[in-house]
Amino acid sequence: MGNDVIIKSRVRLARNLNDYLFPHILGRTKSLELIEKVKEAFFESEDKFSEEFDFYKMEDMGEVMKLSLVEDHLISPDIVEKDDAAVIINKDRSVSIMINEEDHIRIQTMSDGLNLENAYETASRIDDILEEKLNYAFDIHLGYLTTCPINTGTGMKASVMMHLPALTSLKYMSQVHKVSAESGMKVRGIYGERTEALGNIYQLSNQLTLGKTENSIIEDITQVSEEIVSKELQARSMIQNTKGIEMEDQVYRALGILQNARVIDTKEAMKHLSSVKVGIEMGYIQNLNISDIDGLMIEIQPAHQSIMFELEEISNRDVNRAKYIRETFEKLKIGVMDSELQ
Repeated sequence: MGNDVIIKSRVRLARNLNDYLFPHILGRTKSLELIEKVKEAFFESEDKFSEEFDFYKMEDMGEVMKLSLVEDHLISPDIVEKDDAAVIINKDRSVSIMINEEDHIRIQTMSDGLNLENAYETASRIDDILEEKLNYAFDIHLGYLTTCPINTGTGMKASVMMHLPALTSLKYMSQVHKVSAESGMKVRGIYGERTEALGNIYQLSNQLTLGKTENSIIEDITQVSEEIVSKELQARSMIQNTKGIEMEDQVYRALGILQNARVIDTKEAMKHLSSVKVGIEMGYIQNLNISDIDGLMIEIQPAHQSIMFELEEISNRDVNRAKYIRETFEKLKIGVMDSELQ
């Protein structure tokens, strides 16, 4: 069950080139020049890994497509508004290289569950490919130089995406925020800085990189993540033991709404999908995989729905979202446990 609490792990490496100003003062001409330089360094590498990737300029992408990449956690909300930026994405959509976001280069890699080591290994491989041809801004005392001083050092942010419905329900998240801050970490919303926790999904990441090694950051995040997972599972057990029938009722009500609603917005759908996830993890709902729900949580986001149904109107998205969820559940053979028969 612990693995179900942590949905994904992500590692991000921030890098800048020595011969260019930081992106916010670089100017369009130099920004476009830098994009081509990074693109060439990556795709002309002898490492065949680059063959798995595609290149996109932000100015050539539609707004809906860009927002869908935000929903997939492949680009940040901040880069969406920049027309002198670009992104390189692998075909299975687990790795992205943002160019001219806050820093010249931001390498992002994701792995399922708590697996920061694997994510870092992939990020490090891409970093090595780029460094073969690019001259990074690096100081022997400070480490990698970054636009924001708190990223200077390793330039690495490690994060885990966590599903914490019990701690949220019991109003313990303020304590989680406090304990995380004391450990030099921060809890953010589903899409990072300045976003809310849709579907009780949060991101935990390190705050500082200066004076730390990549391995120590991974170890610290892993340790705090495991502590939060333990607290979440304890909270679920407490709710089940003291309010078991209420929890079961919430799960089945959520399932019923998702199977029958005709109009549903993103926030409500995420709330009920969160309850269904708990129902699967607690054994109330059977023959339904956590991965099915995790997939739905992405597919029902606004941009994904607009692309899927070629829609513009929000009202139509809500209608089609409800229909899509109903049809998805109809395809799945869902078994339920009646507690009164146990």
